[in-house]
Amino acid sequence: MEAYASQTKKNKRKVIRKREKALLLLSGGLDSAVAFYHTLSKGYEVSCVSFDYGQRHKKELICARRLAGLNNSKWQLVKMSFPWKGSALLDKGIRLSQSGKMTKSIPNTYVPSRNIIFLSYAASYAEVIGADKIFIGANQIDYSGYPDCRGSFLSAFETAINKGTKRGVNGKKIKIASPLLRKNKRDIIHMGHKLGVPFEHTWSCYKGGAVLCGKCDSCIIREKGFNAAGIKDPLRK
Repeated sequence: MEAYASQTKKNKRKVIRKREKALLLLSGGLDSAVAFYHTLSKGYEVSCVSFDYGQRHKKELICARRLAGLNNSKWQLVKMSFPWKGSALLDKGIRLSQSGKMTKSIPNTYVPSRNIIFLSYAASYAEVIGADKIFIGANQIDYSGYPDCRGSFLSAFETAINKGTKRGVNGKKIKIASPLLRKNKRDIIHMGHKLGVPFEHTWSCYKGGAVLCGKCDSCIIREKGFNAAGIKDPLRK
């Protein structure tokens, strides 16, 4: 009987496995929040990283910290700057486009090489904590046309980090996962709703006012997505 009990304990220990680690880029925006809850639903031990890079406002960062706290996930804030600016999100002297229309051209809210820089930080962080995957809420369907949100870029960058990191050259490759890449905003919102994402703790507006401006590209995409999904945006009264 004692031998049986001992063997049972050994079998139980075999079943218990450490959760895989994942690193998530958490901006505090709608897409990154849905990507966060998706990653959690897959059973990963998720660490989050956000960036204070001199953007117009900090409302998204407040949301990011709150989302990480709600899920007891480690949250790392990286402070950096783009002293050369080059974007309406960094330079208040550049007027934000508020045409109310989406165009095919890359808007002035594009921050040059932002995701290249963010993912470089993420690759370093992932290597230190032993994360096998970096999750990012990039989307190339309902988005502002940024080139560093496209699948071709993410695939190329994944190749680069696995050629230029110790983990990569030792065969322990880091994968960049973008679960929202080919989903439209309606489907992303449906996905987030099913996952229980608290949309009231996300922010999309390029302005940092008390309420969504409703005119910038990000607001327009968000509003159309909620309307198409038939779900009320909690940030709209």
